[in-house]
Amino acid sequence: MASLKEVKTRISSVSSTQQITKAMKMVAAAKLRKSQERIWQMRPFAQKMNALVQDLASGNADGDNWYSKPRKEDKILIVAISSDRGLCGSFNSAIIKTVLRLIGEKYSTQNANNNVTILPIGKRAFEYFSKRQFPVVADYADIFHGLSFEGVAKAGQFLIDAYKKGEADRIEIVYNQFKNVATQILINEQFLPVLPVKSEKKLDIDYIFQPNEEEILTGLIPKALKVQLYKAVLDSNASENGARMTAMDKASENAGDLLKDLKLMYNRTRQAAITKEILEIVAGAEALKAV
Repeated sequence: MASLKEVKTRISSVSSTQQITKAMKMVAAAKLRKSQERIWQMRPFAQKMNALVQDLASGNADGDNWYSKPRKEDKILIVAISSDRGLCGSFNSAIIKTVLRLIGEKYSTQNANNNVTILPIGKRAFEYFSKRQFPVVADYADIFHGLSFEGVAKAGQFLIDAYKKGEADRIEIVYNQFKNVATQILINEQFLPVLPVKSEKKLDIDYIFQPNEEEILTGLIPKALKVQLYKAVLDSNASENGARMTAMDKASENAGDLLKDLKLMYNRTRQAAITKEILEIVAGAEALKAV
């Protein structure tokens, strides 16, 4: 059985840890409110923009719109959106496992030819893939520092240019979509080429293009793609705060349960020590009587 001093030290340590986890939960809750508002405001616009672009792309599949023309998939670029910090449960590990599964199952041939590149957004993904010698685009790993549309748009422009130049034949995004505080949905979606809408979901709209269709598409599609990437980053940011809040809440509960067990152990140990001392006193008194 542990000594009273050891148990007391553990109680002090767990109490300090519980204070930290409670503080981190409060910080995450404050950040969550802000990030939650941003994604709720952004999501309807992004979804409508994406639907419009897909509808236009499906109507121009045989035209000069290179954004939606499928290619032979020799070079793959995967955008992995993680967080900058840990202590958020399985948030980051789920992203990493999904990317590894994509590489191992879907793009094994390209990976064998060293033609799979990772663009990490967030330090956790950057550290993981760079340490394991994956080809990594490191320029946009710190987007979450002062998160803004302008910063994400630069990454979006890089992806568009990479696809246009033929440096990537297919670009996919892996991120956590925010549903609620306790639930994040792992999403793997295609960024480029733009997927045309299925015939049964195609909008029955007769578009009028002014000045012309090509000019509208070349101006609208890049902006819509940047909005799509920005929505994914905002979703990931809200999901991270929700996951951290949940993880810290659970850690605080576990610390509370551990404190109860430690205090019970402390009382039992203290009672055993007192009982032992009483027995020793009684034994000593009896020994003196015998003399």
